[in-house]
Amino acid sequence: METEAAVIKLDRLIGILALLLQRETITSPELAERFEVSRRTINRDIEAICKAGIPLVTTRGRNGGISIMEGYTINKTLLTSSDLQALLTGLQGLDSIASTNRYQQLMEKLSAGQAALLNERSIMVDLSSWYKLSLAPKIELIQRAINAKQKVRFDYHAPAGDSRRTIEPYLLVFQWSSWYVWGYCLKRNDFRLFKLNRINRLSCMEEAYTPRERPSFQAGLVYFKGASIHAVAIVDPQMKWRLIEEFGVDCFCEREDGQLLFQFDFVDKQNLIGWVFSFGDRIELMEPVSIRDEIIDLSKKILSRYEKHDT
Repeated sequence: METEAAVIKLDRLIGILALLLQRETITSPELAERFEVSRRTINRDIEAICKAGIPLVTTRGRNGGISIMEGYTINKTLLTSSDLQALLTGLQGLDSIASTNRYQQLMEKLSAGQAALLNERSIMVDLSSWYKLSLAPKIELIQRAINAKQKVRFDYHAPAGDSRRTIEPYLLVFQWSSWYVWGYCLKRNDFRLFKLNRINRLSCMEEAYTPRERPSFQAGLVYFKGASIHAVAIVDPQMKWRLIEEFGVDCFCEREDGQLLFQFDFVDKQNLIGWVFSFGDRIELMEPVSIRDEIIDLSKKILSRYEKHDT
């Protein structure tokens, strides 16, 4: 609860600063009404902003109110229209996977006085998925655990099998169109990346952890540091769009016969096999020969299964 209150207060402080940057003055009653808190709370917020090094002054009278001290060197273009657009776009992405309207409220606060910004954005970010209903509670629980430095426990379903894991969570990561949590796994005694869609029975433990020295997170290196399977395949030109979409334009070259020669390094054998099968008859894996042979054997078993049911 203390963590949530701190986040709400931070949202409010950011909102107050945004208003002060956009307007010359604003009154305590206006702020209290906009943020739905008491004037006493607003006064404490103003004091907190001053303690942070931004001098605010209060003037009395008909046109009085709260403002940034005249002559202070703060750049009032700190939140330009372009900056606000970028900030609102990021908040929109977070709002797409939130189970509450907290980020939507913050967007409205930040765009105060510039309401058109909410409708004029040229970029739309949606980080949700088909699993939003199950993902949102996981993301919020892990976020609370990270802020409170508490361990989390869950069942993890991976290609290698099911396991029960306890980790010290450090980062929520969105990459490769999926959500992950990166943390120190007590089972493996190392940092690991866990896909949220593979997590079940997630719970936050009362046991806190002391943040340990950790390597900087680099998404590509975390996933591809073990890449050692160099795949070579002949792909039907009608599937060029998919190669470009998944691996970029440099992953293949066009042969004289029009077929595409594809080359890429894969991390996991099962991922490679599954990827090849997803192309149906529009791909032929040439290398590694050992995996090509496995695909041939697996294809025969699949054919045998279907033939058995047809007889």
